[in-house]
Amino acid sequence: MKRAALVLAAALACSPVLAAYDESFPDPVQEERARTLQRELRCPLCQGQSVDESNAKIAQDLRILVRERIAGGQSDEQIKAFLVERYGDFILMSPPVRGDTAFLWFGPALILLLGAGVVATIVRRANRRSASEPQTIDPDLGEPTL
Repeated sequence: MKRAALVLAAALACSPVLAAYDESFPDPVQEERARTLQRELRCPLCQGQSVDESNAKIAQDLRILVRERIAGGQSDEQIKAFLVERYGDFILMSPPVRGDTAFLWFGPALILLLGAGVVATIVRRANRRSASEPQTIDPDLGEPTL
């Protein structure tokens, strides 16, 4: 009997702790808000995954933090601002467009345009060179040679 009472007391003592780490809201609107916000946050460990899809311990901790702050009445912007203050803009899956993040947004397009320009220049020079060189016919083959 004593043993059953101890087990029951331990289970009751642990239940608030377990409830605090439950990663779901009973309210579907809050649950969708939490999931949407978690998809907008990058896992600091995985880097290529959002907090919502990562299985890393830090992602789980961030999911709990997001849910605690939603339950505490904070807005999505307040939660993001807190996380950006803590982790920097890297925590956001889509960092803001600013002077220091401009290369992240426009760098790939700039590199693609530069590459296309280099290829166009090489092709144009090759066409000019082949057009300006006289072609002679090889008597043995009967074909034009350069």
